[in-house]
Amino acid sequence: MLKRWLYVVLGLIINICLGTVYSWSVFKKPLEDLFTCSATQSGMPYMIFLAAFAFSMPFAGFFLEKLGPRLTVIIGGVFVGFGWAVSSWAGSIGVITLTYGLIAGIGVGITYGAPLAVATKWFPKKKGLAVGLTLVGFGLSPFITAPLARHLIATNGVMSTFLTLGIAFFVIIVILSLPLRFPREGELAIEGSSKKKESEIEIGPAQMLKKKQFYGLWICYVIGTLAGLTVIGITSPFGVEVVGLTAAGGAVAASIFGIFNGVGRPIFGALTDKLGPRKAAILSFIIIIAASILVLILGDVPGMFYLSFAIFWMLLGGWLAIAPAATSAYFGLKHYSKNYGFMFTAYGVGAIIGMLISGKLKDALGSYTYTFYPVMGLAVIGIIVAIFTLKKPKIES
Repeated sequence: MLKRWLYVVLGLIINICLGTVYSWSVFKKPLEDLFTCSATQSGMPYMIFLAAFAFSMPFAGFFLEKLGPRLTVIIGGVFVGFGWAVSSWAGSIGVITLTYGLIAGIGVGITYGAPLAVATKWFPKKKGLAVGLTLVGFGLSPFITAPLARHLIATNGVMSTFLTLGIAFFVIIVILSLPLRFPREGELAIEGSSKKKESEIEIGPAQMLKKKQFYGLWICYVIGTLAGLTVIGITSPFGVEVVGLTAAGGAVAASIFGIFNGVGRPIFGALTDKLGPRKAAILSFIIIIAASILVLILGDVPGMFYLSFAIFWMLLGGWLAIAPAATSAYFGLKHYSKNYGFMFTAYGVGAIIGMLISGKLKDALGSYTYTFYPVMGLAVIGIIVAIFTLKKPKIES
């Protein structure tokens, strides 16, 4: 059954393409110079992309259930490639917000869940490992795509880069989608016949939306992703404007930080298994506060910049492990896909609020450093919310 690992590898590579959104900071400054726009405006495509990605997730299950993984990924790949490519003809940052942000973002939302579902079904006894390895591609994407995008921008210009990457993503995603399929009945008999352990609690979306645990976890997820996505969105310009890095150095920094974003998933997945969702969430917020203080005091020192920003990138990956693990722990596995689709909307809300905060503060006060005051304050709120709400629901008789 070694061939089933092929599906993990295919999903990992597809996620590298999808995760290029985390390299957006490389595009910010060139777009600001080209369109003479503000930091808030140049952050809008990134913000809308992440929001479209998140809010299309609850509906993406329809494609997967009705059409299967192969066709679902092809449809998503068309959206992703078209959104990137057509952005090359945009005449304003507003048009890029529509083409890249909305269209490509929806494409990622459609595509994202299919490789994960394939990995889950092919590895019924190693779901966490298979899904974690598949998702590593999304987190590690900037390690590859940030320097690639920077090179293409320096060589051909920012608009041509949209076209080049759009064509490449379309071809790669569609080709890699072709082998994707779920196992046929009896195909995994080699896995053995051990009986699956049922969850103690099984709550569907209608019941889940009445539970305080949902809203507590949702708020914590907003705060956790807000902190990570905000820092990811300003990494390159912060490195250039505050730390004094070159544009190429800012892109290299984003690339390096992608490694931490990738490893954050298995690290915090393991911590959530060991400590439980509440303690893992509280620990993440304490680390966010510490990293924010580090930026505010020593953020212009290169070594401290690398350390603090690596922590933020790692914690975004961490929350993309904490939230799904907590969703299954609190509400069960039976309705997990639908439940997590609703929970994942927190990711989009975090992206919107985070980019508005960083952009407005930069435009008003002249530095991205001020962003870390509200991030630190929200982390304190996250600790309070986690303490009082993140407890496993009681089983209703």
